[in-house]
Amino acid sequence: MAASPKPPSTKRRTTKRKTTATTATITLSPLTAAITTALTSSHSFFHNHELHLLPSQSVSLQSSLSSVFLSLSKLQPHFQLALPLSSPSSSCCWFQRFLLSSSNDEDPRWVDFFRMSKPTFYRLNSILSNSISSVLPSSISPDFAIGAAICRLAHNWSFSFVGKRFGLSSSDACRVFYAVCKVICEQLGGYLGGFGSELRDIVVGFERISLINCCGVLGVEKFPIEGELLGGNGFLMIQALVDSDGRFLDVSAGWPSTFDPDSILRQTRLFLSVDESKELLNGPEVELIDGSLMPQYIMGDSCYPCLPWLLTPFARRGEAEDSSSSKKEFNEAHKRATDLVRMAFGRVRANWKLLDRKWKEEFAEFLPFIIITACVLNNFLMKHGELLSHGDLGCVREQDIPVFDGEVDESAARIRDLLALHLSRVTQDN
Repeated sequence: MAASPKPPSTKRRTTKRKTTATTATITLSPLTAAITTALTSSHSFFHNHELHLLPSQSVSLQSSLSSVFLSLSKLQPHFQLALPLSSPSSSCCWFQRFLLSSSNDEDPRWVDFFRMSKPTFYRLNSILSNSISSVLPSSISPDFAIGAAICRLAHNWSFSFVGKRFGLSSSDACRVFYAVCKVICEQLGGYLGGFGSELRDIVVGFERISLINCCGVLGVEKFPIEGELLGGNGFLMIQALVDSDGRFLDVSAGWPSTFDPDSILRQTRLFLSVDESKELLNGPEVELIDGSLMPQYIMGDSCYPCLPWLLTPFARRGEAEDSSSSKKEFNEAHKRATDLVRMAFGRVRANWKLLDRKWKEEFAEFLPFIIITACVLNNFLMKHGELLSHGDLGCVREQDIPVFDGEVDESAARIRDLLALHLSRVTQDN
């Protein structure tokens, strides 16, 4: 009877594994040493220069370091990597160290991180601090809360990243963000508007582009939403009225893409205040160069109906037909005006990166609230002489909203013809 083969020696197998592991460690030693040196240098650089990096640089470097730490920590037991103990740390959070390092009111880093100078940041803090203190725990300082909320809005930082920078947990960073947005809308809501004492300045602003007695430009902006809630290419619409400087005079936010702009308009406070209660656009008429009288009005995008107080462009039925007519002059002036709405939203998207993304449908209900916050802050910065460009034109988007195809109001047609003739004469005189 043949003898059964002996099983391999356990000791031999163990010795072989140890030998293989030792060989791998020896072979990889130069590589692991290089990795450790590079990581230690990067760690040191970030720790020493974090306060002077641009927001995008800081986020990118910290994200890369965190990923490397996580990956290499899994290999450390096998290859004896001498990794730094942790990511850069300090006894105080980034924002506290930032404040300690920034004694100069002209420090440009404030604009980089918070889209406003240090004096304007603390002006905002003085307005909001009491209200913020009443809704947040006493352990969270108002200036920390405002800084955290502004940074998230400006840079689209996650709640986790914001929390680490401002000494907050992710849940507290979330709570702080929505609390500050709510307080901004409540306390700074007066920065939206201008049909009162500032109306004359608004009219003068439009006179510079030959739009006599114009009180604003009305348009629509789309913000895309992921998911099937509003269809495959669904979005929320924001109706906004702006002046000649791109300041928001009226904002109505949160309309689903299932609505058309005409339906939205007729449900807004603006429409009720003009068309029904006659509270707005009821000021004096202005005499044109031919003696005709022009009432107050606003320019409206082509998606709206043409009304006596809302002038939309002439339908384009052929370039040859309008090439030398007053209609062409009106439509060109109208386009310059409606571009102001797109540029205003372009500025908002450029300054407040949280808005320049596609939102998930489960968060869609918060989007209108955040958009209004951004518009209010836009006006606040303009009021205090800190209108930021940040590549406005790069964020301007054509909205591709269907043109209104209903009938033109007879009175509206007459007023539009008067203004078109006036613009044609002004062009000829120049």
